[in-house]
Amino acid sequence: MSEIVFESIYREIFPFWEKLPDAEREYICRNSYDVTYPKGKNIHDGSECSGVILVRSGCLRLYMMSDEGKEITLYRLHKGDLCMLSASCVLDAITFEVFVDAEQDSQCCVVSGPAFAAVSKRNPDIRIFALETAVSRFSDVMWVMQQILFMSMDKRLAIFLSDESARTGLDTIPLTHGQIARYMGSAREVVSRMLKYFAGEGLVEVTRGGVAILDKKRLRELTF
Repeated sequence: MSEIVFESIYREIFPFWEKLPDAEREYICRNSYDVTYPKGKNIHDGSECSGVILVRSGCLRLYMMSDEGKEITLYRLHKGDLCMLSASCVLDAITFEVFVDAEQDSQCCVVSGPAFAAVSKRNPDIRIFALETAVSRFSDVMWVMQQILFMSMDKRLAIFLSDESARTGLDTIPLTHGQIARYMGSAREVVSRMLKYFAGEGLVEVTRGGVAILDKKRLRELTF
């Protein structure tokens, strides 16, 4: 991808872009690259500054991992979303480790972390934007923690299935029990038991292709 194309993309997504000197804009574009991550690829493991990632297609998953290897999905990024937590060298105040995986084959634009950090030190507007972008995602993180700590499993699963259906516009959620459990920070066996219960109540049908929602109204009632 040429620097001209990067320039066009960044002009749309970075509110500070027009305030930067030409040399700074050229430097960021020169230190950007286009990459396609295959499904299942780990993009960021918290140990380095992987850069600022813009999702152009596909889906990335951000999660935390315990010492025992248990994962808690914080949120997912889709087309047009920006991943700032992978640029730890820009956000010194963010001290916890997050991991980023490609949930689907994902085409992304990546700005080199050190390059973005260098420009941000000279331009406060960039640091403000980086912090605001990161903070805006903490509401998603707190919502996840609230569900895990305070909600019953049937309510959490009903919320997840309803939200996925609303997001995709589909009545069938094309995810395995293991994927759903990983997104919810639960165990596959627990999700399977609850889906079996939902199926027995006529709320869903578990198929080879995922989970088909049969009664949206009753499923939504469980979320309140």
